[in-house]
Amino acid sequence: MTGSALSEATANTAALPLSISSRLGRLQFHLSGKFRVLQCADVQDVPKVSSDTIRLIESACDAVRPDLVVFTGNQIAGYEKVFSRTFIRRRWQKSEYASSVDKQQLLQQIKSGIARLVEPLETRRIPWVVTYGNHDFQCGLSNEDLDVIYQKFSCCMNRNAIVTASTGAMQSTKSVLSKQIILPCEPGTFTLPVMDEKHENVVFSIVLVDSGDYAQSGGYGKPSQQALDFLAKLPASLPPHFCVFQHFPLPQFYRVLREVPQELAAQERAIEGYRAFAGHYYVLDNMYVLPDGYLGEGISCPDEDSGEYAVLTRSGAFAVIAGHDHRNAFAGKEPEGNMLLVATPTCGFGSYGPEPAKRGVRLLEFDIRHPYEPRTQMLEFGDLVGKPSSKKAYTYGLTAESEHELPEVDLLRKPSLFAKLVRRWRQHSAQHQHQAQSQYSVH
Repeated sequence: MTGSALSEATANTAALPLSISSRLGRLQFHLSGKFRVLQCADVQDVPKVSSDTIRLIESACDAVRPDLVVFTGNQIAGYEKVFSRTFIRRRWQKSEYASSVDKQQLLQQIKSGIARLVEPLETRRIPWVVTYGNHDFQCGLSNEDLDVIYQKFSCCMNRNAIVTASTGAMQSTKSVLSKQIILPCEPGTFTLPVMDEKHENVVFSIVLVDSGDYAQSGGYGKPSQQALDFLAKLPASLPPHFCVFQHFPLPQFYRVLREVPQELAAQERAIEGYRAFAGHYYVLDNMYVLPDGYLGEGISCPDEDSGEYAVLTRSGAFAVIAGHDHRNAFAGKEPEGNMLLVATPTCGFGSYGPEPAKRGVRLLEFDIRHPYEPRTQMLEFGDLVGKPSSKKAYTYGLTAESEHELPEVDLLRKPSLFAKLVRRWRQHSAQHQHQAQSQYSVH
């Protein structure tokens, strides 16, 4: 192949969406029998998103070519000083300064931060979705306000009944997935069916759930009754196979841990439980968790069981993937119901978490031969990118790590020479565009 032919082929490939589902117009398994999702948990750095977070997302996307990227809440650091005039500590409270602030200025500030966060996905035309956590609303905007901002981006697949004026299934419009069917509920809660490779049947569905923020009685909250009812009724519309993404882990996550007597806690590097589980000490139970996990803090779940786990079990959910706990990274099969429970640490560099090299995003790979048993792997900054440039990273050492003798999963494919050339072409084009924009702004 001549140099000009290679350049033309590289340019044509770069113009295609990186996501295969995006090329097909719907979420579906590839002819290879695979379907891939990336989870980004607790960015917690909008509006000033760290360059290391961007580098991590870019590198992960280029390495695995995900069909979909899921942000599982706390994209926005609503407690930061930049939001001091609009800060709302609890949803049922109001800021005394909120009425004197130009809401349009706040909206623009948030939109600018979100644009920076999702730019790697928009330029690669990778579909993405978001749900909400306990810090997003604290900036002074409701989840409804935030959803409107997110939905303005062409690759965002968020839809809700408030916007669509319908609680039934709808086809995506003005989106990179023009043929995608979506079942909406409320901001942060909706369902995306995933088709087989022949796009004839729904294999399973990805369900996003707004798991709430705070409880007025103390501790963390729970999904709304509307969301719980939505989950309970899903089997009436779709095959009963659901993979759930949300911010808060469930109390049942403690079932994949092993309790350690207090007198042995230090010896076994055990972690004390959180709130309702305080006074008890835990390590990962190797009978239930997969290799390469670690427990760096107590599982910060709601104090009271909302009944969500029971609803999900009856509805046919086979996995719950959560964030919130910045220092926890593990995946395990819950022993009573055999549901896969997954905890993912922060991918951001603006708040506490594991050491910078271990901050990462989670890959879930579904195989059409066993679609309800996804394989999963943490894609960490140190492996994908290298040395972090950020100086702001609240580091905590790892404590209770899994001690499996089983081999670790490696879902990454080493990129071919052609893929490397495509990546370099993208970087060169982006740099050239940035220089052109900078020159224009000066003049």
